[in-house]
Amino acid sequence: MNTLVQPPADRIQIGQFRAAYGIQGWLWVYSNTDPMANLFNYLPWWIETATGWKTVDVKRWRTQGKGLVVSLKDMTDRNAAEQLSGVNIWISKSQLSKAGLDEFYWADLVGLTVLGLNESGESVNLGQISELFETGANDVMVVRATAESVDGEERMIPWHADVVQDIDLEARQMRVKWGADY
Repeated sequence: MNTLVQPPADRIQIGQFRAAYGIQGWLWVYSNTDPMANLFNYLPWWIETATGWKTVDVKRWRTQGKGLVVSLKDMTDRNAAEQLSGVNIWISKSQLSKAGLDEFYWADLVGLTVLGLNESGESVNLGQISELFETGANDVMVVRATAESVDGEERMIPWHADVVQDIDLEARQMRVKWGADY
């Protein structure tokens, strides 16, 4: 690992170190990219440790079963690798290609206010997107209640063309065809 550095202001999480793999300092790595190996197209990586932000250099990587393992420069034993378990991997968002028309990076959607419908068909605030995750059928948005939302409910709303009606990144809002009582 390199010495302490200032992380990019536009950083975006792209993965996470999971657990040590073997005795030579390799780590399981979770990738937020699709396909998962694209994680290695975005270097350098920044990590935040107890002593501050550092960059890490990838020495080697490979697929292992259904996952990925990575060897980092200057990481030669399991004990050192275990220290990075659970540490998030960040890159500069400027490294990503511009999203296409009607394409969005999940990181841009987190924090959007979600506007749905009440029983009368009027627009109501359902909360803010706190995270997204994949399922077999479609992606799902976790919408958490805020002080301004219609109620205190957390919702899981599918990312589907029949549901997501409009996204305005500048206004930080998304309109969905989703009832407050669903």
